[in-house]
Amino acid sequence: MISLNAATVLPDDGTTGTLVGRVWLPSASGPSVVAVRDSGLYDVTSHFPTVSILADETDPAGALRNVEGTLLGDLDRIAANTPPDRRDSGKPWLLAPIDLQVIKAAGVTFAISMLERVIEERARGNPASAAAIRAEVVRLVGDDLSKLKPGSAEAKRLKDVLISQLAWSQYLEVGIGPDAEVFTKAPVLSSVGTGMDAGLHPKSSWNNPEPEVVLVVSSRGRIVGATLGNDVNLRDFEGRSALLLSKAKDNNASCAIGPFLRLFDRSFGLDDVRGMDVAMTVVGEDGFVLEGHSSISKISRDPEDLVSQTIGPTHQYPDGFVLFLGTMFAPIKDRDVAGEGFTHKRGDIVTIGTPKLGKLTNRMLPSDECAHWQFGLGAMMKNLSGRKYL
Repeated sequence: MISLNAATVLPDDGTTGTLVGRVWLPSASGPSVVAVRDSGLYDVTSHFPTVSILADETDPAGALRNVEGTLLGDLDRIAANTPPDRRDSGKPWLLAPIDLQVIKAAGVTFAISMLERVIEERARGNPASAAAIRAEVVRLVGDDLSKLKPGSAEAKRLKDVLISQLAWSQYLEVGIGPDAEVFTKAPVLSSVGTGMDAGLHPKSSWNNPEPEVVLVVSSRGRIVGATLGNDVNLRDFEGRSALLLSKAKDNNASCAIGPFLRLFDRSFGLDDVRGMDVAMTVVGEDGFVLEGHSSISKISRDPEDLVSQTIGPTHQYPDGFVLFLGTMFAPIKDRDVAGEGFTHKRGDIVTIGTPKLGKLTNRMLPSDECAHWQFGLGAMMKNLSGRKYL
């Protein structure tokens, strides 16, 4: 069971930074945008009906600080009421801290995860084949490509060598080629927040969490803040065919984001993101524990480059977007059978954290057993209009 309070969700420096979140407000039958302050959570929906509107302000952090809002309650109580099996449905609970932004993700942005994607492809989704293939791939391309700049002349020479050895892969193309892999992770409003159940397709037998930093970007392409995410991944589905990417990535409750969005201000900026170490722990009901981390400093493509490849003359986002930056974490620790690596089991508790952004915690369940997504764009517009916020 998940137990949340202020200490388990806030950054190490508490409310020093400018934090924004969302809560479900039962009295309004809908979501509210909240400022996270030392004295509690303040409803600012009357000023910023959506987080996307706040993100489009010239100075989002300053705009939020200049609004008083209405106190909804202290963070301890609202956080404690968030996990589904502990919830009083008559009281507020936390939601994912984004709303109208399109949910995008960058893939194969770290050398180690790139190699694991090549292994998935060659294993055709069969974990029993992974160990032998991993050894062969490392023999061909090495295990440290972190200094190889994507799209460079050196990368092109490596590509030519691998093609000549019949070892080229579509994952190597986006890993060291000029064009980044950027895909749509999930529909608008479908992400789950901290404390919620996160989903795995019930037919998947080889899967893993992906701890990532998630950038929040305005409609003008300006990076305004960051949060944490779990880009839940089905290694068997995508390994069988890259054309199954949407089925591997987009399932009910398979996108977790939170706990809060930290806006850029004097206490926090993009250089803090570039230097982040994101830690992750998986604790199973069977007593299994998996620990890992992802260091953004080892990313192959700079966050600004990934953003510029997402938005521009060929693609616009009128309500902004969020961008998962990718992960270097690729679990190969055996859980049950030697050589078959890690896969989730029902009830696994996944905690992703970094000092400047707090902790995102979710329980893993089959997607069809997670709370079904019912509050979409139409419902949100109707609700905000009824509350006279639109």
